[in-house]
Amino acid sequence: MTYDPNNIFAKILRGEIPAFKVHEDEHTLAFMDVMPQSEGHTLVIPKTAARNFFDIDPQSLGRLIQSTQHVAKAVRTAFQPDGVRIIQFNEPAAGQTVFHIHFHIVPCYEGREIKGHARDMADKAVLAEHAERIRQALAG
Repeated sequence: MTYDPNNIFAKILRGEIPAFKVHEDEHTLAFMDVMPQSEGHTLVIPKTAARNFFDIDPQSLGRLIQSTQHVAKAVRTAFQPDGVRIIQFNEPAAGQTVFHIHFHIVPCYEGREIKGHARDMADKAVLAEHAERIRQALAG
């Protein structure tokens, strides 16, 4: 399969679709998942065009992993979860629904079930508040 430059994440990178951004640098962008599996569910994507883990060049993947760790630490600070899942899907059979490589940072809370992947849209006000909490943790 080839990379589709009209996928939703490519459109977010080009500013064609809004996102609740929490972190951006020269190589990566992190923003709230609009269909979160839990409070604080954040996505991290590279600014390079790559469909999945197998398509991205190693240098870009390294920067993506570093950014994912950086943002995940802020998510952990902002939401104080009992654990955190870092997830990356490759192709539909594995659960990938947007074909631009990305990592999910999914906080996990004791006694709370994780929602299904790509199911229910979150309230925009809640996403804005969650994004602000993560930005504050990154600034601190």
